[in-house]
Amino acid sequence: MTAIEFNYKLIGMQTYLQYFAKKLTSHEEDANDLVQETNYKALLFREKYVHHTNFKAWLFTIMKNIFINNYRRNKKAQTFIDTTDNLHHLNSRIDAFPVLPDSELREQEIRGVVDSLEEEHRIPFVMHTQGFKYKEIAYELDISIGTVKSRIFFSRKKLMDRLEGYGN
Repeated sequence: MTAIEFNYKLIGMQTYLQYFAKKLTSHEEDANDLVQETNYKALLFREKYVHHTNFKAWLFTIMKNIFINNYRRNKKAQTFIDTTDNLHHLNSRIDAFPVLPDSELREQEIRGVVDSLEEEHRIPFVMHTQGFKYKEIAYELDISIGTVKSRIFFSRKKLMDRLEGYGN
């Protein structure tokens, strides 16, 4: 495919790219930036396009990869680096939730209800709340992933029934 043919195909895909970018970003300016960057990468890597393959899919793959890379980059940019002496900010206590007077009592009540679950339901549930993945729980307890998921589901259901006054 010649450079002129490639450019015409690329120009013909602009409305599709714009639509896909709006779906990904949900923001007009970000979508425009994403389309522009996709066009740039497509032109830059024109020789990597295999003639007689799906051009639209190739462009959408480029756009999706750019979007994912930008998302990851932005996530890392939000990381806080403490440059103060003695790491003052990192060592200062910041509560995500305000401590209410009855917080400890509520926590004890919730723990009591969790502890009252049958062992086969309580253990997978507690492991899940501690951050274990379903696969890890299944491996540790030597049960199938489906069993782990159903036990956690039923544990949640039982807890919601027993803790009605606590909201979500």
